[in-house]
Amino acid sequence: MDEEHREEPLPAKAEPVNLFGNPVPLARQRKAARMLKRYARKYRYDEDAFYPLFVEDNRVIGPFIGVKNVVSGAALEKLDAHRGVAIGTIRMGYGHYRIAMAIASAANSMGLVPYWFDLLGFKTPGARMIRDIDYWYSLASRMSQKSKLFNDYIWDPLLGKAYKRVEKNYPLMQIARLFADVYKDIPADMPFIGTHPWPAQAAVFAGMSNVINVVPDNCPLGFHLAPGALHTVQSSSAYMIFRTLKELGNKGEIPKGLASSELAMAGNYVDHELVANAEADCSARMDRVARKKPRRLLISVGGAGAQQPLFVSIVRALWPLIEAGDVALYLNFGDHRKVYDLLRREIPRFEETATRHFDWAETTRFAQEAISGDVKSLHTFLNDDTFAAVYTTNMLMRSADILLTKPSELAFYPVPTLFLPRVGGHEAWGAIHASELGYGTSECTSTAMVLQALDLMLSEDDLLALYCDNIVKLKKQGVFNGAYRVIELAQEKRRVP
Repeated sequence: MDEEHREEPLPAKAEPVNLFGNPVPLARQRKAARMLKRYARKYRYDEDAFYPLFVEDNRVIGPFIGVKNVVSGAALEKLDAHRGVAIGTIRMGYGHYRIAMAIASAANSMGLVPYWFDLLGFKTPGARMIRDIDYWYSLASRMSQKSKLFNDYIWDPLLGKAYKRVEKNYPLMQIARLFADVYKDIPADMPFIGTHPWPAQAAVFAGMSNVINVVPDNCPLGFHLAPGALHTVQSSSAYMIFRTLKELGNKGEIPKGLASSELAMAGNYVDHELVANAEADCSARMDRVARKKPRRLLISVGGAGAQQPLFVSIVRALWPLIEAGDVALYLNFGDHRKVYDLLRREIPRFEETATRHFDWAETTRFAQEAISGDVKSLHTFLNDDTFAAVYTTNMLMRSADILLTKPSELAFYPVPTLFLPRVGGHEAWGAIHASELGYGTSECTSTAMVLQALDLMLSEDDLLALYCDNIVKLKKQGVFNGAYRVIELAQEKRRVP
C-alpha cells in the first residue's frame, strides 16, 4: 500500500478524542490523520514557518467602518493589542465577508480597531489549499443552478445534511491546523472573531485564548463548530440545537450538547449603519409609497455568480415597468463581469438604459445621495475589488424598498426582502427565520413564484408596510444587535483576569 494511504496506527495509550464530550471513532481519527498528512505534503506545509504581521489601511471600506487589513511582509504598523479586534474570514462566496463587515462596523462604532484577517490574504500553504477548495465550491454552486438533478440529489443535500454530524466533521476541523502558522504574530490574548469556522478553529490551534466563532446562517451544522471557542448564533432555534446537538451527534446516540459557557445567543449580525438608521429608512420607504414614487428594487448577485437565468427572467419581467418609470432597479453584479455581460446580451437596450456605477468613489456618492434623493430607471454596479463588490449592497440597502436575494447572510438584514430560491440546503433556514420574524417573504422556490411575489409587492402596498412595521419593532427588541453582542462578548472576556 502506498505510504500516503497507509492506515496510521494510533498509540496504544492515546488519550480518547472527543468533541464536546462526544467520542470520535478511531476510524474517523485515522481519516483525519491521513487527510492532514496528505494536505500538508501537497501544499508543502512547514510548521516552523513564521509570518511577521503588520496592518495597513483598507482604502475601500476603511473610510466607512474603520477597517485595517492584516498583512505580512513590509514593516508597517503593528497590531494594537489593547484596542484591536482581529476578525478572521475567508472569501468563499460573499457571506463570510458580509458577516465580517457587520462585526467590523460594530467594533468601529464602539471605539475599537477592527483588523481584517483573511486567510486568503497571505502567501501560505493554507491559502493555496483554500483557493483550490473554493474553486470547486463556486463551480458546484453554479452547476446547481443549471442542473436540477445535480441540485436536488447532490448539492442541496450536501450543504444541508452532509456537514451535520459533529464527529463526521472532525477531519475537516483538523485541517485547520494547516492554517495556524500565520497566527503566530498575533497577541495571544487579543480578541479573535472568526466568521468562518476555519479561521476560528485555526485560532484555537494557534493557542489564542479569546476566540469567538460567529456561526453563520440559521442551519446548525457540525462543521460550524470550533472546540475551544465561544460560539454565537443568530436564532433561538440554532441555540437550542447546539445546546443539545440534536441530529448532529453520532448515529444512534443521544449526544452531549455544548455547555452554556460555550454558546451565546447574539441575534442577527448587521452593520451598525443599517441598525442605527432602520427606523428612518423604513419611514422613507413608506413616504415613497405614499407619494407614488418608483418602487426601488435591489438585486445582489451572490459570491459564486449563480442564478444567472433567474436574473434574466426577473429583469425581463421588470423591463416595461423600468421604461415606464414605475420601478427603479439597482443591480449589483459584485465582481462578476460575466453576469453583467450576460444581461447585456439577453436584454435589449440594457446597456443604453443603465446608468453604470463602476467607479468606487462615484458608487459611494450615489448610494449616499439616493437615501434622500430621487432615483429612477436602471442602475448597474460592478467592481473587481471584493470589498467594493460586497459593500456596495450594504450601502444600497438603506435606500432600497425591496431586496431580492437568495436566503444567504442577506436574509438577516433589516430591509424588506423577497427571497429567491436557495443555492444549497443550508440557506433554506435563513428565509424561514426572516419570514417568521416578519420582514421577508418565504422562499420563492421557482421563477414563477418569484414573479408572482414580485408583482404583488410592486402593485400593492400591504406587504411592504407589514415588513417595515416589523423591522421597527424587531429593532426595539434587539433582534438586529448580533454584531454589537459579539463585540461585547469579546470585550467581556478580554476584561476577565
